Amino acid sequence: MNKDSRHQRNQAIKQPMAPEEVDPRQKQAQKEELERAGKSLTINPGDRIDNSKTLEEKAKQVAVDAPDITGDHIVVPTYFIVDMPDGSQEALHHVKDAEKISDVIRQARMNEKGERTWW
Repeated sequence: MNKDSRHQRNQAIKQPMAPEEVDPRQKQAQKEELERAGKSLTINPGDRIDNSKTLEEKAKQVAVDAPDITGDHIVVPTYFIVDMPDGSQEALHHVKDAEKISDVIRQARMNEKGERTWW
């Protein structure tokens, strides 16, 4: 694991989870790329993996920022920032690291005080 994908827990990271929280420059760049590529695009621009990005930059990257079939506007982060048992944080890609994300979810439990405990 490289140093850009790990982070110490003492620095809070806020991920965009609503349309108004997505950086307008990111929205515009993705829109332009979609228009330029048309139907030849094989991957959503927001799904691209760029290992040169810092954890904070990965946390802000959005894979989906669009209405869904129900008409609700949804935002899906490209990376999920997870707290690891050793106190570090890691950026897990929502497609490439799906199995690891599932493992993390299965391991995390809350105790009666609302604190996360690990199995």
